[in-house]
Amino acid sequence: MSKKKSIGIFLKAQVSAFSGGLTDYGLMILFTEIIGIHFAISILLSGTLGGIVNFCLNRFWAFNDGKEYAASPKKQFLKFSTVVLGSISLKSAGTFLLQRSFNLDYRLGRLLVDSVVSYGFNYPMMKLWVFKTYAGETEKSNGEDQEILAAHS
Repeated sequence: MSKKKSIGIFLKAQVSAFSGGLTDYGLMILFTEIIGIHFAISILLSGTLGGIVNFCLNRFWAFNDGKEYAASPKKQFLKFSTVVLGSISLKSAGTFLLQRSFNLDYRLGRLLVDSVVSYGFNYPMMKLWVFKTYAGETEKSNGEDQEILAAHS
C-alpha cells in the first residue's frame, strides 16, 4: 500500500474515531451531568453507543478501500466488539484511576486516557485485525470460493 493511501486511511479512521468519540463523550456528559449516572457507568454506556457509530463509519467509509474484507460483516462486528470492550475497559479504568489517584476531574482524565488508548490500541487493532482486507486479488473466506479460486490458478 502506498504511503499516500496509508495516510488517507489513517486520516479517515481518525475522523471516524472522532465522530464515535464525540458521540461517546457527549453522551457521557449527558448521562452523568443531566441524568445523574456515575461517570464510570456513563462511560460504559456512552462507549457502547459511540462504538456503534464508529463501526458503521469504519466499515463503510474509513477502511473501505475497494478490496474485499478478510472477515464477514458478522465476524467484523464480533472482532470490533472485542476491541471496543477492551477500549471501554481501558478508558473506564484509566479515567477512574486518574480521578482516584490524582483527584483529576473525570472529564480531563477521560480526554487524556482516550488519546493514549485511541492511538496505541484502537487504531492498530482496527487496521490490522478488524477491518483487514486481502492483499492480493479479491478472495472469499468460505470453502466454495476458495475451491473456485484454486481451480482457476
